[in-house]
Amino acid sequence: MLVDSHCHLEYKGLVEDRDGVLARARAAGVGAFLNISTRQSEWDQVVGTAAREADVFASVGIHPHEADAHQDLGRAALLEATRHPKVVAIGETGLDYYYDKSDRDAQKRLFRMHIDVARETQLPLIIHTRDAEDDTYAILAEEMGKGAYPALIHCFTASADFAEKVLALGLTISLSGIVTFKNAKDLQEVAKTVPEDRLLVETDSPFLAPVPHRGRVCEPAYVADTAAFVAGLRGVEVEHLKQVTTANFFNLFSKARP
Repeated sequence: MLVDSHCHLEYKGLVEDRDGVLARARAAGVGAFLNISTRQSEWDQVVGTAAREADVFASVGIHPHEADAHQDLGRAALLEATRHPKVVAIGETGLDYYYDKSDRDAQKRLFRMHIDVARETQLPLIIHTRDAEDDTYAILAEEMGKGAYPALIHCFTASADFAEKVLALGLTISLSGIVTFKNAKDLQEVAKTVPEDRLLVETDSPFLAPVPHRGRVCEPAYVADTAAFVAGLRGVEVEHLKQVTTANFFNLFSKARP
């Protein structure tokens, strides 16, 4: 069994043939999917898919790109959305200074609000960070000092130093198809060193299709290719990598049931 720990089943490229997408992934050995939301208007659809599909779970949250459009979102709305039995995570949330599609202060406020709800619910926080390592770490560390909360960095592309620091805070690191790219040498070195019990794999589909599928719409089935590549980097059998990352997923997302 293998888990796609981060996919967007409601996004264009997947939603038009969602049944086929899920069938192809299941045939490739994917036994669980975490369907991620990025804006409040998606929550009902994301959770609805999880409610219909036994092996699909859901997150609720606001992507940093959407922070400006959600400045009036109160923690009560996010907290209430987490009560659904198939909602097992909060996010994705975080900071994105690469595109700067939302005001940075708005991103920070929303990020801290998500952390606060994660601390209260103990549902894992799914973090997006791009060109914002220093502020992301500073907020994570400061908030961890107020009380522990489970969290992961999804689609990890940051520095080895950032990896070391967030691992020291107790976070998990998830690798996407980017790790298979020829120009991702630094990331491949990080992938070799992540502790085995703190490692996940994902697609972030419909984005970032791994080699040998680059240039295509990414599907959850392709998480098998990423897992095989990461296993090779780490010098372990692919079945071992699948077993470990599956166990890590259900340990971290403890509300989810295989």
